[in-house]
Amino acid sequence: MICAVGSMTIWGFMPIYWRALIPMSSYVIILYRIALAGIASFAAALKAYGPGGLAAPLKQKGIVPKLFLTGLVITLNWNIYIYAVNSGQVIETCIGYYIDPLVVCAFGMIFFKERPSKHKLIAMILGCAGVLIVLLHFMRLPLIAIAIAITFASYTAIKKHLNVPAAISLFYETVFIGIAATALIIYLELNGKGAFAVGERHQIILLFFAGVLTAIPLIMFGVAANRVSMITIGIADYISPSITLLLGVFMFKEPFDMVQFGAFAVIWVGLVFFTFGESRAMREKN
Repeated sequence: MICAVGSMTIWGFMPIYWRALIPMSSYVIILYRIALAGIASFAAALKAYGPGGLAAPLKQKGIVPKLFLTGLVITLNWNIYIYAVNSGQVIETCIGYYIDPLVVCAFGMIFFKERPSKHKLIAMILGCAGVLIVLLHFMRLPLIAIAIAITFASYTAIKKHLNVPAAISLFYETVFIGIAATALIIYLELNGKGAFAVGERHQIILLFFAGVLTAIPLIMFGVAANRVSMITIGIADYISPSITLLLGVFMFKEPFDMVQFGAFAVIWVGLVFFTFGESRAMREKN
């Protein structure tokens, strides 16, 4: 639970970092993110597990296609998210990450036969109500939000099937795509179309932290996904978009009306039920 909450909190504040990299284009940022995340996760995995541990997952039958698929899914999610944040659609990303826990919970019940407790069920119902208010208010199909929800929920479900330590898993998720990303980075930089062509010195320095800032929450999330239920992960997912929503309104000054605020309040009431129920369950267990 500490890893789940920690990863969601870091992700909630990440728009500040991505916006600080403008005017670098979204696709250049994502290429650096993929390549640097691979390097960061490799260093972490090698330090923690050694060369033998790093190579061990490759002995599992059918593991490489799963890791490659996981990498494709999370890369797609990153692309959509960074594009939305840097094009002034932070609040729509919040809608996506509010929908995501519902999809995650549904996957948990459908694919893993999980049964929600009473407090989690109440939280899910209130979460659905809040999301429905937002969707009806916009009166349009929020494609970015839906794409974010489906890709991250799929990533969560696939991670549940991977019996691989989080740092090692992230390395293999990024290494295959990272090779192509590195080649593209070199091409763009040599032709004056990369980050160095448009970024200031402090932005270049910030950009090189993209790997660490990507690896840390994803490793924490991987630890959580392997140890707590899909439904618990799904409800905890509300932390990130709630933080980001506050950033979108108060820091980035995106439009936000009373209907959206009402939806936000309904979802947070659900979180109160969830937190109370989890605290009581932990006390009873101890």
